[in-house]
Amino acid sequence: MPRRIRLALLVVDGYNVVHGTPRYAALIDEHAGAGALADVAHLSRDPYGHDPFDRAREALVADVAAYAQGSYEPVVVFDAAGNLSSERPNWSTAGVRVVFSRTGESADTVIERLVTEARHAERDVLLVTSDNTIRYTVGGIPVTTVSSALLAQNMSIVNQGVEEVRERGSHTHLSLEDRLDAETRAKLDKLRGRR
Repeated sequence: MPRRIRLALLVVDGYNVVHGTPRYAALIDEHAGAGALADVAHLSRDPYGHDPFDRAREALVADVAAYAQGSYEPVVVFDAAGNLSSERPNWSTAGVRVVFSRTGESADTVIERLVTEARHAERDVLLVTSDNTIRYTVGGIPVTTVSSALLAQNMSIVNQGVEEVRERGSHTHLSLEDRLDAETRAKLDKLRGRR
């Protein structure tokens, strides 16, 4: 039985990326305050359970899923201190495992644990964070660290490519024959007696 190849682990410091990247920070609900969440207490009394970070988290997880597809096993870690409810469940969607630190535990601690486990399993890790403390704490072989801004830049490139493919696909309906290169098409025409 062939041995299953284990993908490298992609660990994303969720709120570090959200707060440090205009792409996601813009999705934080504007009535939560201008960047600082000092006045977030009134939102916790919202009878509808509104969380100003929902859209930003969802966008980040969707982007990580697209970025990681086929190359990484992705995990996005969020710090429970950044949530209105400390009872956030861990979940998976689109192949991305989403982990919220437990009450009293930082996201950095969860990231350190994930990276340590991967090291013991001799597994490569790509860590996305701009937090220099965590980068220096867990960095080194087999851990590669990249900044939040670099992930956002890569996500923009991926999204642009997806949009270009969608745009071309919506205007072009190619037959199998149209998809063949010129040499293969010429051979096929010769076999069919067209030349």
